[in-house]
Amino acid sequence: MDNITNLDLTQLEKRLATNFDSGLKESTAQQRLNKDGKNEIKQQKSVSPIGLFIDQFKDAMVIVLIFATLISGLLGEYYDSITIIIIIVLNAVLGFFQEFKAEKSLQALAKMTSPKATVIRGGKEQKIDSSDIVVGDIVLLSGGDKVPADIRLIDSQNLEIDESALTGESVPVLKKHQKKVKSAVISDAVNCGFMGTSVTKGKARGMVFATGMKTAMGQIAHMIDSEGNEPTPLQVRLNQLGKVLVSICLLVSFLVVLLGIYRGENIYKMFLAGVSLAVAAIPEGMPAIVTICLALGVQRMLKRRAIVRKLPAVETLGCATVICSDKTGTLTQNKMTVEKIYVDGKYIDVTGEGYTPKGRFLYKNSILDKLNGKSSLLQLLKIASVCNNSKVIKIAKKLGSKNYDIQGDPTEGALNVCCQKADITKEEELIGKELVSELPFDSDRKMMSVVVRDKNKLTGYTKGAPDIILSKCKKVLMSGIEMPLTSERQREIESAISRLANQGYRTLAISYKSNVISSDEKHVEDGMTFVGLTAIFDPPRKEVFSAVAKCRSAGIRTIMITGDHKATAVSIAKQLKILPPGGRVVTGAELSEYSLSRLMDIIDDVYVFARVSPEHKLKIVKALKEKGHTVAMTGDGVNDGPAIKAADIGIAMGITGTEVTKEAASLVLSDDNFATIVEAVEEGRNIYDNIRKFIRFLLSCNVGEIMTMFLAMLMGLPLPLKPIQILWINLVTDGFPALALGVEKPEEDIMKRKPRKKNQSVFSDGLDFKIFSRGLIISIITLSLFIIGYRTSNQNIEVARTMAFVSLIVTQLVHVFDCRSENKTIFEMNIFSNFYLIAAVSLSTLLMLAVIYVTPLQKVFSTVPLTMQQWVMIFGVVAIPYIIQMLVVAYKYLVKKPHYSSFLE
Repeated sequence: MDNITNLDLTQLEKRLATNFDSGLKESTAQQRLNKDGKNEIKQQKSVSPIGLFIDQFKDAMVIVLIFATLISGLLGEYYDSITIIIIIVLNAVLGFFQEFKAEKSLQALAKMTSPKATVIRGGKEQKIDSSDIVVGDIVLLSGGDKVPADIRLIDSQNLEIDESALTGESVPVLKKHQKKVKSAVISDAVNCGFMGTSVTKGKARGMVFATGMKTAMGQIAHMIDSEGNEPTPLQVRLNQLGKVLVSICLLVSFLVVLLGIYRGENIYKMFLAGVSLAVAAIPEGMPAIVTICLALGVQRMLKRRAIVRKLPAVETLGCATVICSDKTGTLTQNKMTVEKIYVDGKYIDVTGEGYTPKGRFLYKNSILDKLNGKSSLLQLLKIASVCNNSKVIKIAKKLGSKNYDIQGDPTEGALNVCCQKADITKEEELIGKELVSELPFDSDRKMMSVVVRDKNKLTGYTKGAPDIILSKCKKVLMSGIEMPLTSERQREIESAISRLANQGYRTLAISYKSNVISSDEKHVEDGMTFVGLTAIFDPPRKEVFSAVAKCRSAGIRTIMITGDHKATAVSIAKQLKILPPGGRVVTGAELSEYSLSRLMDIIDDVYVFARVSPEHKLKIVKALKEKGHTVAMTGDGVNDGPAIKAADIGIAMGITGTEVTKEAASLVLSDDNFATIVEAVEEGRNIYDNIRKFIRFLLSCNVGEIMTMFLAMLMGLPLPLKPIQILWINLVTDGFPALALGVEKPEEDIMKRKPRKKNQSVFSDGLDFKIFSRGLIISIITLSLFIIGYRTSNQNIEVARTMAFVSLIVTQLVHVFDCRSENKTIFEMNIFSNFYLIAAVSLSTLLMLAVIYVTPLQKVFSTVPLTMQQWVMIFGVVAIPYIIQMLVVAYKYLVKKPHYSSFLE
């Protein structure tokens, strides 16, 4: 692009083989369209629904279940085979629909471009689809248009383009068609317009030099597309867990079959035992429960105004250590506002929010109710209202309330809103007067002026860069009276300019000149009277202050990454307490010189990055990830897209965010509220906690089942449970309580913990020991009651299996209450505080009774009705470990032992 911006227009006209006046011929345009393709952003290939469904069967646990189905069928256990097939298909269907909803292609970029564009072809002005634009086309632009491709300007009139979606700059860029630019940086290319940006003011004619994927936006889209989707920590841990379970399952099944054959057991029975162990070892319902748990979390987050696009990424946010946030529109309101005015050597504070034209003027916290007719402040506001082309408009909202927006340049809009806070409008100020001429803003002059006639007297009003305007002034307005601009007064004004600039304000000077001879620039903008300064700022969102503080208490570092100037970024960062004392600030220019290793050396000390490009943001995210951080990246513009895609979790703004950014993100904030991120973090941590809880519950039950079956084989006993009984327990009896654990409320200290490490095992903090110890207790209880039932029923295998079946269910349904907390026992919690768990346990109990007492189900599951004596035996044995646990808890409180820990956890 650097050649394009630095070429003479005649050279470019020749290179692109076009004509400034008549444009391309239709035949030439068609040839180029056929050669280069449509002016569109390429979309990712959509995932085939059939392929997505087939992928559901590639999981290792599913493959083992399919193998178990085949063996059960060959052995004549048709009930078992049919049941396993139904479970496999249901899991696949559930997983398919969840992933199909999350899989979306990169179609959003096409939506950002204008559907129609005005071009000159064959000497005629015509509207065409923007997708049909080709290199060499002559494009016409005016206020409100989207730039349809990358163009070099041929001529322009007061052209300003909002490039915030590409660069992050909150202020529209004044374009200069006649200027050559050596830099290849988008923000410096003032003689070009770029695809997807918006014309806010003026008119222009330009020639297209890049279309489609060759545009600046296309290159960003390529960066987004090239960043692969890494598996989330939860996916990695669950995949590892699945492999471990499958390995254990195959090993134990193989050992049992070998042992049986060695002991001369019936091969048929040994294979049936192997299938039973395979089914017992695998928590068949866990993949579905994980998915449902995440889906329930998604629904809760939706109520908190956070839309999840990638299901497993919900949990990832819970272990975020860094949030990289764009400034404009994310931490700030993206509404330029006049906050201070400097007149008469005094600083006046201006109150109000956003573009609402309501507020007060304060001096030393005292309200200036009535502005004196000759006061300098009143004169400044009158000049600012007349020397202004913006409009403040009302937007109807729900329930009849009004919201406000601006049309035109944001800086002029900020001045206009400020003037209306004092009930001053351009229309009223010009009553009885005539606006003779306007001298538009010029990047060389750095000022804008208007000339007004009042009773044959011409007055020039000017606003612009403070240092330039001050150099053109000979007088200063003090308390409404013109005074000579002495060197001392000039130094005072220069000091005020520096002070406001260092505070991050965008400052404009206001001046006027009476008795102007003519409307010529040299007569209007020289020998003026300095009136004052306006300090304009894009203020922080109110809710962000507490959000950043909560992130800090949760051990999460907030880093501001912005395309704005360093002083502005530092000012906002200090206000929000993002930048601590001694924290580093790095600019894009410095960042360009850093290697990735150098950036990694300093990244932990940097809290603000200013004047950065999309490539810089990507580099920052990669450096943080290389340092072991779990990175969340928030943003709204197209420029945030690549970094959002590269981050562990990307967070896009739903209202101001571009569709491209939303498609690249894992999470979209529907209210653009940074504070919603804190709620999402809490929800993410709670989801992970709850997943650990039901993994603890499910796996301890599975361990109990495996040990029951394996110990029975070692002892030469018949199989205590049939495969179909184990499937029923794993999927139905355990399934509902496990789901109920997924909706447990957050622990009290959830937002006071440090973030988990991304590679932290799901079995950390002693969870593996809790699972094994509880599994051992479950197996001892089940096997004991199987033996009791077998011996007390004259070796009736169905009675013994029914007692083992019931005891296993009852033990697990009591155990689920222990799994509600990792720090408290069942006797230290309110067992009724989770209504869903009470309902789930009740349902599982009813289903258990149905399997035992409903005749058709008795035949399917090989059960028999139990006597009252057998029920008493079951509850008596099941209660033993909990009686011990209750005694230990009572001992703890009676003796007040502070460091209590129970092996029964």
